[in-house]
Amino acid sequence: MSTPRTEYQPPEATTAQLDAVELLRSSERVLLTGHERPDGDCLGSQAALARVLNARGQSAFVLNPDAPEARYGEVTELAEFLVDDGGAIPDHDLVVMLDGGDLSRTGHLAERLEAAPSQKLVIDHHLHEGDEWWDGAFIDTTASATGVLVRRIAGHLGATMDAGMARAIFTTLVTDTGWFKYSNTDEETMLIGAEMLRAGVRPAQLYSDLFQRQEPEHPRSLAAALTRTAYFADGAIAVIDLPLGPDGRSSAADGDVALDILRSVEQVEVALIVREIGASRTKLSARSKGAFNVQKLAHRFGGGGHAKAAGATIEQPLSHARLDLVEAAVEQLAGTKDRRATPRSAAEAERRNRGA
Repeated sequence: MSTPRTEYQPPEATTAQLDAVELLRSSERVLLTGHERPDGDCLGSQAALARVLNARGQSAFVLNPDAPEARYGEVTELAEFLVDDGGAIPDHDLVVMLDGGDLSRTGHLAERLEAAPSQKLVIDHHLHEGDEWWDGAFIDTTASATGVLVRRIAGHLGATMDAGMARAIFTTLVTDTGWFKYSNTDEETMLIGAEMLRAGVRPAQLYSDLFQRQEPEHPRSLAAALTRTAYFADGAIAVIDLPLGPDGRSSAADGDVALDILRSVEQVEVALIVREIGASRTKLSARSKGAFNVQKLAHRFGGGGHAKAAGATIEQPLSHARLDLVEAAVEQLAGTKDRRATPRSAAEAERRNRGA
């Protein structure tokens, strides 16, 4: 006797969601954009929504501040993806920012997008604490990925799920849930994932495309990064700092893989990678596996994200950013665990590590 199949039923639409649907439905030419260095959730959400709109006879295209990584090629070929060249923005009547609510995260596109005489819409699952610069916003911080919100919207726009759209949405899910192993993986995520499988997604092939086509240098760069691991607060905080190489380029080490390895250490509660990306510019990637809220930490440095995964771009040299981050992390951890620790003790520990 076969078990009845559970179909995905989206939650009841909120007013914000219905307003977003109306903005999309009433627009003719839609510009989709996202944050710098777009990841799988950003790109997959853009590709899926573009397919939904184009299937309705509307015109939708993507304009991002940075080029996508090559591994996302089978997602970006699903729609028209453009990379900003600093010139005039193509004609449009609606801008949709996906996987981010802070317009500054579109980098050098921000000023031109803000000045464009078009309506603005945000679709995102991150906490937003800045100015509301948009005409409409569908933000749900309980969603595991922005792709979940796109799937909800797709139903209201009468979309028929095809293999391409399914691949795009499945990519969003596996990116932001770490292949369904992070704590944000919930029932809705799994039901959408099952729906995407029925629409033609092959998880093994997708995993191979995204994670098993690395260059030969990949293991060596990852090993070199891991040798720079330092521990603080009795091992609860793990930090890797990655300076620019002799050629002036940022480390090629895969930060997500390195962070997962750090979190595999039993006593580690928060893992940080601080990567030098310029003379006085440092990129933070932060992950946690306990009660430590890395979004709160990243927010102190002008960034954002989620409780378990966050990031920031810090306008400081690597050594200064690293010291300040360790101080802040030790202080926050002390509050989380009701420990007695001070920023000064963190700074002293950091200096000892740097001098070792």
